[in-house]
Amino acid sequence: MSSMKDFINEYKPFLGLLIFGNIENLVLSAQGVIEGANPLLVAGLSLLAVIIWQFIGVFGTKSAMKYSRHIEFIGGFAIFVLGIQSMLPLIYQLI
Repeated sequence: MSSMKDFINEYKPFLGLLIFGNIENLVLSAQGVIEGANPLLVAGLSLLAVIIWQFIGVFGTKSAMKYSRHIEFIGGFAIFVLGIQSMLPLIYQLI
């Protein structure tokens, strides 16, 4: 049980980024459906991105921990910008 706590504590600085990043991925995928993107191309690129992030997570987490505050800020800012970008077409329609 102690190893599970250690595992969770190790990734705690990235927890918000993981949660809100996944929510933003759902928003972006919904945008792709609305825009008529090719679902097979999107699925292939998403799978490639997941594999790349898996390798980065496995081999780069230890070295990235000292930069977790910067990574959290950049990731949060990117999620914020993408969220605003996804809402702009609706705002323009309302005006």
